[in-house]
Amino acid sequence: MSHLGRPDGKPNAKYSLKPVIPELEKLLGKSVTFTDDCVGKSVEDTVNGASNGQVILLENLRFHAEEEGSFKDDEGKKQKVDKSKVEEFRKGLTALGDVYINDAFGTAHRAHSSMVGVDLPQKASGFLVKKELDYFAKALEEPKRPFLAILGGAKVSDKIQLIDNLLGKVNSLIICGGMSFTFKKTLEGVKIGDSLFDEAGSKTVKDLVEKAKKNNVKIVLPVDYITADKFDKDAKTGYAEDKDGIPDGWMGLDCGEKSIKLYKEAIGEAQTILWNGPAGVFEFDKFAKGTKEMLDAAVEAAQSGKIVIIGGGDTATVAAKYGVEDKLSHVSTGGGASLELLEGKDLPGVSALSSK
Repeated sequence: MSHLGRPDGKPNAKYSLKPVIPELEKLLGKSVTFTDDCVGKSVEDTVNGASNGQVILLENLRFHAEEEGSFKDDEGKKQKVDKSKVEEFRKGLTALGDVYINDAFGTAHRAHSSMVGVDLPQKASGFLVKKELDYFAKALEEPKRPFLAILGGAKVSDKIQLIDNLLGKVNSLIICGGMSFTFKKTLEGVKIGDSLFDEAGSKTVKDLVEKAKKNNVKIVLPVDYITADKFDKDAKTGYAEDKDGIPDGWMGLDCGEKSIKLYKEAIGEAQTILWNGPAGVFEFDKFAKGTKEMLDAAVEAAQSGKIVIIGGGDTATVAAKYGVEDKLSHVSTGGGASLELLEGKDLPGVSALSSK
């Protein structure tokens, strides 16, 4: 069983799992039976009538609002599903098997019915979930030191909990990408022009830096920037350093050579590297160099025997874009799930596998 897209709790042919069948058959080397629903009598009949070794793929779980526990009404407002209906749906899923294996790491941070509501006596993680948890445990519990975290992305406020948790674990921290401008302006008074500034996040910057000092964590920030006159792949480009700052009407969309040198030095010194968030707007070729050079350094580190873990989301997209997923220790398949794990939160889909 699986889900696809966000059909919002009702059947939508665009999100049917039926087109997956040919690929699944090719990978498994056997025929796969498809059911037009994921719960109910006809699905139970199909499952109960199956022969040993027969593979059955259920229709998209999210065609039922009971999977996520909520739906949007005609006015677009979020409504909760009645608890008794959710229970009934969960019982319907439970009736289909004897053993429950969860291998959907990318959804493990969501307390959805298929993640936490299948009540079978034997539950286990699949190989992918085990691999994900093993690698994150390696980094968070017993990392080879020095341990470096690289955090990019846009907003500081989205990553406060992440930074706070990692400051108790890492030896050094590179803060790059859009959120570095909030640090530069708040801490050093650098002029950032029209670059991203996170007002809410800026209020916590000094506290985070204090915690870093207390824990003896070295923070590495950019010192020069590739700038643009607009947020566009065809923008005019410029260059700025800290001393002059970024002029009004311009924005930083990538880091410059001096910053890249600092980042590479930090990567070179580390034994464990955890990377979440790009160094610039890598989707635009003119502003991809910082991210690409960091990726090259990360690949080199992994190839020399260091542990390099890429958190999901945009950074995993970067690894895929340049075709280096197999050259790194681990590229996570879960954006939100890996983020919540790194923030120190429990993952409902993983907790549900344990009877403790």
